[in-house]
Amino acid sequence: MNRDGNDDASDTDDPGQGGGSSQHQDRLPAALEKEVTRRESAVIDDEAAILGRKNAATEREEAALLRENAAGLREGAVSKREEEALVREDSVTSRERDSRAAEALQATADEHLMILQQTNARLVVATIEAHELAEQVQAARDQMDHFVHHDVLTGLPNRMLLQDRLGQAIESARRQDRQLAVMFLDLDRFKHINDSLGHAVGDQLLQSVAQRLVDCLRHSDTISRQGGDEFIVLLPHVEHAEDAALSADKMLAALALPQRIDQHDLHIGVSIGISIYPNDGQDAETLLKSADTAMYHAKESGRNNYKFFEQDMNTRAVQRQSIEACLRRALERQEFVLHYQPIIHLLSGAIVGVEALIRWQHPEQGLLLPAQFVPIAEDCGLILPLGRWVLREACLQARIWRQAGLPPITVAVNTSAHEFRAKDFLENIRATLEDTGLEPHYLELELTENVLIRDADSAASVLCAVADLGVKLAIDDFGTGYSSLSYLRQFSIDALKIDQSFVNQMISNQDDAAIVSAVISMGRSLKKRVLAEGVETSEQYSFLLALHCDEGQGNYFGRPVVAEEFATLLQTGISL
Repeated sequence: MNRDGNDDASDTDDPGQGGGSSQHQDRLPAALEKEVTRRESAVIDDEAAILGRKNAATEREEAALLRENAAGLREGAVSKREEEALVREDSVTSRERDSRAAEALQATADEHLMILQQTNARLVVATIEAHELAEQVQAARDQMDHFVHHDVLTGLPNRMLLQDRLGQAIESARRQDRQLAVMFLDLDRFKHINDSLGHAVGDQLLQSVAQRLVDCLRHSDTISRQGGDEFIVLLPHVEHAEDAALSADKMLAALALPQRIDQHDLHIGVSIGISIYPNDGQDAETLLKSADTAMYHAKESGRNNYKFFEQDMNTRAVQRQSIEACLRRALERQEFVLHYQPIIHLLSGAIVGVEALIRWQHPEQGLLLPAQFVPIAEDCGLILPLGRWVLREACLQARIWRQAGLPPITVAVNTSAHEFRAKDFLENIRATLEDTGLEPHYLELELTENVLIRDADSAASVLCAVADLGVKLAIDDFGTGYSSLSYLRQFSIDALKIDQSFVNQMISNQDDAAIVSAVISMGRSLKKRVLAEGVETSEQYSFLLALHCDEGQGNYFGRPVVAEEFATLLQTGISL
């Protein structure tokens, strides 16, 4: 094999051939050739080895270089990725920072906005509340002003507002040279309704009356409640006095109709006094005083009517004021006296009782009857001490008659609502009986229906206590009040006194006769004594006797007389 690796037949000897030296000579070159070939092969192998080593080193270098490059690339890539990551992180961090900043800014803005909204809301609420408070303050001021100038119960103008309007009306009338009218109204028998049915019913009645009076007037007129059951009407425009009379008639007609209050049909009248500017006064005080004076004369003339003021009324008004002033001193001066009117048993004609009736021995005006001063005493608060004086004097006189050996009789004493409602009413009766020494069964207290019905439960307990003392009880003026037949069963009543208004007309009026007959029959059925008041004629006496009435009282049997004269009647008796 040559360097080229090709086989050559001429250069190759077959080992089986030859001989001799030629063969030996031929073998040396062959060996040499083999050596050479071996060496060449060795060289080639060495070169190949060296080349291989070089190639391996080169490859290793190249591989190392490649590895270095790869590592460098990897490091570069890693570094780049890290840089990119850092960039991304920085970007994310920046975005997060920007986002947080934006969120913080938005939160701050939202918080400021919320604070502004809340502040604005509070301002709105405060404004509304301030407005409402201002309205409430104004409403309270208006209400306070209304209360200052108006009556709480009826809503009508009060004294203060009336004085203001009256003053303006007088000034206007003076400038225009025209008239105006002032009317003073006082309800008739209102006190009896208020005492018998209670203040709640009385208040409702006043409200009803006020509305009816308002309906009778023009818008330019003023009606004012002065307190209690008193009203003032101002008519600022009247051409003639008759205009005021027409208004008065209208009010009388309006109040004449029954008023349904708390299941009661109430009838109430009104007494009206009228004064005219400028004839009856040129200022508010004088006009009001003149109208008030005229009103009292309307009451004295039968009530439920009207009277114009007249100059001579002032004289009588002065007399009334004088009576009130003197009345306060009359008890101290012992100017009161008792007169006694007999009570007769109709069948036998015997005196079985006596009613004590007060009189005032006035030092200047002479003997005054109860109608002339008792209403004034009620108005000025003197009725309580006056009534207690009557009770004591009557019991003392009855005791004196008993001690004188005169026939025993019952003494009847009227008891006013003021006395009955007094806290010490029962104790005063007990003390009076003890002090005078009169036995309780010789005393009879007369009370009206109105006094009893006002507070039936309380009245029942008081009457039971009075009955337990042994004192008798009678219903005075029976049939004239707001009767409730149930109290005849509820209360400890001994006698019924038929009012003289029925007795006076029973002969000529069938209705009154029927009422008298019914009361007598009812009393007998309930085992109550029945006494007829105001018997004036023999016909009345005979009529009552025919109806089996138990007792009678009136001028037909005997007028009220002083104690000494009555003692004589007890001794001699009465001839019918």
